[in-house]
Amino acid sequence: TGYGLEKKVVKSKVGEKVGLPCCHEIPSSESLHNYRVYWQKNTTEVVLAYAEGKMISKHERYENRTEMNTKNLTLWIYPVEILDNGPYQCVVQHLRFSQNSVVVCDEPVTLFVTADFSKPNITAEVSADSCESTEMVVKCSSHGGFPKPKISGALNNASMVWNASWVSESSLSPYNVTGQLRLNVTKDVSITCSVEYNGFTKSTSLLLKKTNYCVVPTVPPSHNVITASSIIIIIFLLAITLAARYLPRHGKCSSFFKKRSLTA
Repeated sequence: TGYGLEKKVVKSKVGEKVGLPCCHEIPSSESLHNYRVYWQKNTTEVVLAYAEGKMISKHERYENRTEMNTKNLTLWIYPVEILDNGPYQCVVQHLRFSQNSVVVCDEPVTLFVTADFSKPNITAEVSADSCESTEMVVKCSSHGGFPKPKISGALNNASMVWNASWVSESSLSPYNVTGQLRLNVTKDVSITCSVEYNGFTKSTSLLLKKTNYCVVPTVPPSHNVITASSIIIIIFLLAITLAARYLPRHGKCSSFFKKRSLTA
């Protein structure tokens, strides 16, 4: 709960009990019988009203959910609903004489209601795949919260922007939010989706994996042809060299054996 000098602000979550402070407190020497108290919403809708110590009016929407402290005039609401969000006003009149009344105070207080969003859900569908990259359609969704949220994202901690859309029946109804993005993933990357509302944040992260890794040759085909040709030529030259060194010796040996057989 926070209070400004000019504008009082109270924050609460759906389902909680909240007290809206009034601008006046009845002194111990007096009682509620000396006052008229009006708690209003949007300056037109009377939440409840007291006159001369008795409740004279109560709005049906607040039935069984509101009560007022008879000393400090705090308006208690339980359980809080989204529809309770908005500006309120505590108007206090003092009855000094039989019919005359003096306005003691008339000040606004704003209630900010928050409903928690679900933890964001991230899905990724592969729309195209190649050796170089994987094209994905990534979606992030969260629902059931209030007020209207902001949706943000990050790719490996670098901020990114979603194509966002919001759905709500009215300005005082729960919101559903969806973010969508097309990504070309060239390597594994972490994506984060965050939903922010009224000072609260819910986040989810997901690892997007490059799905198709192809074995790309490190040497271009033209080089392969040149290399293979060079190896063949070298082997051919080696074969000729070995043959040239081996054949002459073989010839000398055979003529030597022929001579010996003739002399014998």
